[in-house]
Amino acid sequence: MKILFSHSYFLRLDPKQWETGQPYAPLGTLYAAALMREHAHEVSLFDTMFVKDPNEVSEKLEACQPDIFVIYDDGFNYLTKMCLTNMRHAAFRMIKVAKERGCTVIVSSSDSTDQYERYLNEGADFILIGEAEMTLLELIDTLKNKENNFGSIQGLAYKQNDNLVKTQRRSVIKDLDSLPMPAWDLANIETYRARWIKSSGYFSMNMGTTRGCPFKCNWCAKPIYGNRYNSRSPQNVVNELKFLKEKYHFDHIWFCDDIFGLKPGWVNEFSALVNKEKLSFRFKIQSRADLLLMEDNIKALAHAGCENVWIGAESGSQKILDAMDKGITIEQIKNATILLKKNGIFPSFFIQFGYLGETKEDIQKTIKMINDFLPSSIGVSVSYPLPGTVFYEKVRSDLEEKTNWTDSDELKLMFKNTYQPAFYKQLHRYVQENHRKHLALENIKNIFSNPALLSFKTLKKALSLIYYIPAVFFARVKLGTLEKTI
Repeated sequence: MKILFSHSYFLRLDPKQWETGQPYAPLGTLYAAALMREHAHEVSLFDTMFVKDPNEVSEKLEACQPDIFVIYDDGFNYLTKMCLTNMRHAAFRMIKVAKERGCTVIVSSSDSTDQYERYLNEGADFILIGEAEMTLLELIDTLKNKENNFGSIQGLAYKQNDNLVKTQRRSVIKDLDSLPMPAWDLANIETYRARWIKSSGYFSMNMGTTRGCPFKCNWCAKPIYGNRYNSRSPQNVVNELKFLKEKYHFDHIWFCDDIFGLKPGWVNEFSALVNKEKLSFRFKIQSRADLLLMEDNIKALAHAGCENVWIGAESGSQKILDAMDKGITIEQIKNATILLKKNGIFPSFFIQFGYLGETKEDIQKTIKMINDFLPSSIGVSVSYPLPGTVFYEKVRSDLEEKTNWTDSDELKLMFKNTYQPAFYKQLHRYVQENHRKHLALENIKNIFSNPALLSFKTLKKALSLIYYIPAVFFARVKLGTLEKTI
């Protein structure tokens, strides 16, 4: 079968991310394409990352003349998990264009897993539910053989005689080493490199070493992998790293796992293999404060080249962490931050405001945690209810028509809480600027205590205090005004 793959994340439709200029190739899409190619199907890719208009898919469809058009989103990228409406509407448009060309249309994404009936009503023929590579392979083989026993295929939703059919959910893949390497050759990697060099001065690529997360934070949606957690072997990961280094000469890797190195002993084995192969690169990961404190994980990460760890700190209020079922403590966040800095790794925090029951005091505790622990970066968001979560069910009755953000910078609180949505939007700005002010103060302190640290970069950061002192003041004044407006 001739298969044209695509995905529904359009960087140009997400202004904040377009401005940041740090795109990653659609890893999940490339995995699916690689598996289909391994089974003798002819595959090609319409990469929407830099595309302006979803209608542009028509040119690729004309050139490739595929039998099947597959929108297969990159489930490793948190931006696709957010189910942004800009991307949903772009997917709907591509579905229509492909159907007009006579293609069978298949969709796999977090959004379509949650909203499969909606996608079918827009013209898609099949929706793949959950982890989808094996479902896609079985479905395409069934279509190739001109059979119609779709009801026997697990992990599928479709319409039959105007009736909605949803089959039993498929179990996730346990042996991830059995999958072929992603079809990197289908993506124009040089376009990604150019964008990274322009925005950041180095080139980063993405890799996944695991799938899923076994923890049960009650606001975290897991439509693809559920609560399962499976891992590639360290040797399998290092083999791909060697290939990518030789082929594309990356400088940096984003390991896009929800949780990196959870399996006991994995991080230490990985670190030993990286050093044995003399692989020199920098990387960032996502982890939990409690996991970082286990074994010698932080030392092993530093030895392998880790420069940045993003921790789901979420809140400086233990009350809110417990309400989230987060399973960590403020003390663990503190200790992990100290150890990361001690080992030369930058700690970064994901912060979430607006969770149910959060008061002004809880917000102040979170700001104090950021100021006291001083992570190198923070990612600030507001609580975002996604279908399938305990949190979504708690606020469902308060949700109006709007249940998804348009793009990743909208940051609109979509349910009733302590303050109005505009307050949380301004809180985001205030907390970011206040954090940068404290980083500037820290740079000044370090320069005075150790003049040898003085460089153009550290001086620039120190001098940014001139901007951030008044910026934080005015942001706080505006925040105080919004706080009083209910």
